[in-house]
Amino acid sequence: MKDSMTLPRRHMLAGSAAALSALGLAGWAGTARAQQATSPAKPLPAYAGWKSPDALIVHSSSTLETRRSAFGTSVITPSSQLYVRNNLPAPDAAILDNRDAWSVAIEGVKNPRSLTLAELRTLGVETVATVLQCSGNGRGFFPSKPSGTPWSVGAAGCVVWSGVPLRNVVAALGGLADGAAYLTGTGGEKLPEGVDPLSVLVERSVPVKALDDALLAWEMNGEPLSLAHGGPLRLVVPGYQGVNNIKYVKRVAFASAQSQARIMSHGYRMSPPGSKASPDQPSVWEMGVKSWINGPLPDKGPLKAGQVQVHGVAFGGTRGIKGVEVSADGGKTWQAAKLIGPDLGPFAWRQFALPVRLEAGTQVLASRATDTAGNVQAEQREENLGGYNNASWRDHAVTLTVA
Repeated sequence: MKDSMTLPRRHMLAGSAAALSALGLAGWAGTARAQQATSPAKPLPAYAGWKSPDALIVHSSSTLETRRSAFGTSVITPSSQLYVRNNLPAPDAAILDNRDAWSVAIEGVKNPRSLTLAELRTLGVETVATVLQCSGNGRGFFPSKPSGTPWSVGAAGCVVWSGVPLRNVVAALGGLADGAAYLTGTGGEKLPEGVDPLSVLVERSVPVKALDDALLAWEMNGEPLSLAHGGPLRLVVPGYQGVNNIKYVKRVAFASAQSQARIMSHGYRMSPPGSKASPDQPSVWEMGVKSWINGPLPDKGPLKAGQVQVHGVAFGGTRGIKGVEVSADGGKTWQAAKLIGPDLGPFAWRQFALPVRLEAGTQVLASRATDTAGNVQAEQREENLGGYNNASWRDHAVTLTVA
């Protein structure tokens, strides 16, 4: 099995948490411990058995992470390598037997009704490339060790969706009813018996402005949407963290208030450390500007001194990327990298590359992105109870041993 760590195992075992802290990379210690805990490799769950095992870290049956080394330099993340995060077990695969019969209720419009997937296909189609990212991506770098999967960088990918624009559906049903402030999506997972449905229901609300770009998608990367990624139908909210992109969507509602489901009222909130999550705290909605380096990586031992091509990805949530800088000295100095590959729009990520000459010794590579509005990727993470929204360039840096 290939080493899954973003810092080399031999370096990790030879060094200490104190040494990492001295480099300003204390977050690596928790990540390395967490990723060591995934060995030996766990098998892929049945609903995702078609995926590439060599490209994924299996944390649990509902959490699969893309290995940093698997991202490569192409813009689109292959479906077989894309991460998976489920809040509830996936439904029975039988829901894919007759995709066109799947129905979704549209509420909060002037003529509310349920529409089958077959009917939705008649209302128009658009294709959009987006970054799909779990809001806990980068949680493994938090020294506070928040509960939840200790993702490194692999709870993210860039994929292409096809489906009907939600605004077309709303227009076909007479437009929004008065007072619509939030767009709420409800998942179609089977709920466990004997519990309050609101305690486990996957239902998320986002500001109604998201309607402009939202999609009811039945296709991903040119193929019918798989069960692992929300098929037969998924609500896609470009630029928003993955939890807001509701799988197996059965209901879309427009209302004046947010959902009362616990995953909305208390889950995925930017709660200060030491506090309890509550509805008055900011919700995990739009993604911020972020980047990280995907190569060279130290998983095969020391690198040979000389020139290397540093490459990685950068994205800005609802905004495109203006530029990326790379540092080969841990953030002391920066050089502008080149954006490579096609620009697939403001919601997709951009690949970047920069030739860098590395001298013998320990080298720390970092990247820092700027979006089209001039927002610069932060150096430090925003500390919070759940380990959400980590866009720290320092946390995402890569330490290399060069010989």
